[in-house]
Amino acid sequence: MLELKDLTLHYGHSQILNGISMQAAQGEVTCVMGTNGVGKTSLLKAISGSHPRSGGTMSLDGEVLSKLPAHVLARKGVGYVPQGREIFPLMTVRENLETGFACLPASEHYIPDHIYELFPVLKQMQTRRGGDLSGGQQQQLAIARALIAKPKLLLLDEPTEGIQPNIIQQIGEVIGHLRDQGDMAIVLVEQYFEFAYKLADKFVALRRGEVVLRGSPDKIARSKLLDVVSV
Repeated sequence: MLELKDLTLHYGHSQILNGISMQAAQGEVTCVMGTNGVGKTSLLKAISGSHPRSGGTMSLDGEVLSKLPAHVLARKGVGYVPQGREIFPLMTVRENLETGFACLPASEHYIPDHIYELFPVLKQMQTRRGGDLSGGQQQQLAIARALIAKPKLLLLDEPTEGIQPNIIQQIGEVIGHLRDQGDMAIVLVEQYFEFAYKLADKFVALRRGEVVLRGSPDKIARSKLLDVVSV
């Protein structure tokens, strides 16, 4: 389980996150929602160590984590799929996947069969350069690369952005499958309301860097959540 208490984050003199407290449990999808610019991506950057938090505490499976850099947090089980995917365009699909080995002991430097079962297109395109893939295929590659490292916590930032509907459906099925396996916590930042509402076990809604609404779909009226996260 991920637990945040009073997390704050600044960019220079500007405070972006104002005391965020939330939990994300194993076997659940916790969806962080809100309009553009409320701090959703900044929250994932703080959790992943991509941008150091200013204050507050963070723990993963009971271990309190200090302000650690991203590569250390990755080794502790934090998998991050950033907005924009950030795959390596000149490396092959297989080479992109193999970058996930950095978090694993040498005995585990292989691509498990279940990765290709989740994303069959990647097996077909192992020798293709990442930059030659479509946006949807690159998104699948970015998620698969994060899974190679066997994360306890998977952070997904706008995985449906700019992707064709059939691949959005496939990604939704993969997220649901990972959730149902029950061995990782998933934090999903998503603007596509219907996609998020269908997948989420818990919601955390942000406004101006603060949590303004939280709860499960059976406790929050759909109309109320939609009102909070709409412009």
